[in-house]
Amino acid sequence: MRSPGEDTIAIPQLVEPVALDDPYHATLRALSDRLVEVQRPIRILDAIKWDDSVRAAFVASGAREQPRVDRAYYEARPLSFDPSGLIAEFVDLERDIVRNLGEYNQVGRIMRRMCGEYRMVIRMLAARGMPAFSELSMRLYGSANDVFHAGEPTLADLGRMMSDTLDNIDESDLVETEAKTITASEAVGLMQHRLDAAFPDPLQPVRVILDDGILADASAGADYLKIRRNARFSPRDLDVLTVHEGWVHLGTTLNGASQPLCTFLSKGVPSSTVTQEGLAILMEVITLASFPSRLRNVTNRINAVHLAEEGATFRDVYQYFLDGGFEEEESWKNTVRVFRGSTPTGGPFTKDLAYSKGFVLVYNFLQLAVRRGRLELIPLLFCGKTTLGDLPILAQLRDEGVLAPPRYLPPQIAEPSALAAWMAYASFLRRLDLSRIENDYAGLW
Repeated sequence: MRSPGEDTIAIPQLVEPVALDDPYHATLRALSDRLVEVQRPIRILDAIKWDDSVRAAFVASGAREQPRVDRAYYEARPLSFDPSGLIAEFVDLERDIVRNLGEYNQVGRIMRRMCGEYRMVIRMLAARGMPAFSELSMRLYGSANDVFHAGEPTLADLGRMMSDTLDNIDESDLVETEAKTITASEAVGLMQHRLDAAFPDPLQPVRVILDDGILADASAGADYLKIRRNARFSPRDLDVLTVHEGWVHLGTTLNGASQPLCTFLSKGVPSSTVTQEGLAILMEVITLASFPSRLRNVTNRINAVHLAEEGATFRDVYQYFLDGGFEEEESWKNTVRVFRGSTPTGGPFTKDLAYSKGFVLVYNFLQLAVRRGRLELIPLLFCGKTTLGDLPILAQLRDEGVLAPPRYLPPQIAEPSALAAWMAYASFLRRLDLSRIENDYAGLW
């Protein structure tokens, strides 16, 4: 499979223009643009982040006191919008979608569901620092105690199983950790080169910029990639960023913005976050960009959220990361990811479950698509900020000419022969009983 570091990263596809002189098309585009505009003030991570003064006080206490974050902390940092007024705008929009498109219009159903999710997001943000924040987070992003199917393991079980496997990998002398020798400034130049090759439209350029205000080492926006100014990277870290933030997050945003009618696909609600993050992790794996310590970060997020759901405080989770070998700064950042928007004793913000939950869901979808010979459905994952549940509707819209094909596709999706071969074998292998195989192979170790 092609390396993420090669110059030719994504394959541009031709998007045919759609005339808006058709009344239905014009109405659909107007409602879609309106949804994009109404959601514009909502910036979840900006609304729930903790400022540097919180960490300074925590460090000054020798990490013996809980961070000084309560309901009053958030009230002193008001939202950039009026929650009641914005909820009313979404209610009006949803009503107009029904009036103009009809109760059973398929694309209208997607937009109405998005309106409902945005209203719940607003309620969650209005509840910052209160127990309802974590409760609404679990409704939007899920819980570590969720199962994929009745009677099967939970996400928390997945976290424990992955941790055990990664512990065994750590004992191998063949897996080495690359040194983080690339500065943030150097990463900006290297990533700009890669993303220029991935998205070569001078009328829709992608910028790579330094930023001091993000918690993660890097974060994708609508047409930019932010790199945290004091972060450092290994070459493999940049491969992960290329695939995860570039090919998937930026690619699907640009593809959604290029839609002639369904421009709302450029914006994601929590349900699409699960699909997006799962797709991003899956692409890391199938491009061979991922590596054990990267997966351990993802796995630790499940474990940390589960601890918080079971009543662990900020200091408890912080100690969990310290005991896992993380430095103090990394332990702080990882723990803040779990408690931002909440309080140190108020339950977790569960968005970080989306990575592993989404991976399992997207992987299962790909297996079924290959088994049933429906490879044409796979590129629909990249046409914008989609959800798995919307794919049947999106396929219908594609056939009707309402949905344009994704403009940018990773090579492994544009030409999915190797992916299909892998999934064809995987579909059989998952039927085997690994515990019995382990007994059969016992003499090999």
